[in-house]
Amino acid sequence: MPGKTEIDIDYVADLARIELTEEEKEQFSAQLVEILNHFKSLREVDVSGIEPTAHPFPLYNVWGEDVVEPGFTTEEALANAPAQRENQIVVPKIVEDA
Repeated sequence: MPGKTEIDIDYVADLARIELTEEEKEQFSAQLVEILNHFKSLREVDVSGIEPTAHPFPLYNVWGEDVVEPGFTTEEALANAPAQRENQIVVPKIVEDA
């Protein structure tokens, strides 16, 4: 394979936090070499005149405008609360005192 690159597959597996068998190491190492060689071939592509982008398509804000609308009253918001105190919902304590 021209331009063969050595890959420290143990280091890559450690970064990915995965354990590989010896068979997987051999298989994935060969695949990674092919991927890296493909990236080398991309250097030959003429990209002059192409503006760098972070996304292949232009992105626009797809959300509508924020419109202020009336919400629930305090009484409506607390209507189904199992317990309430001082216009707040009371929930069980889940943090122990130190």
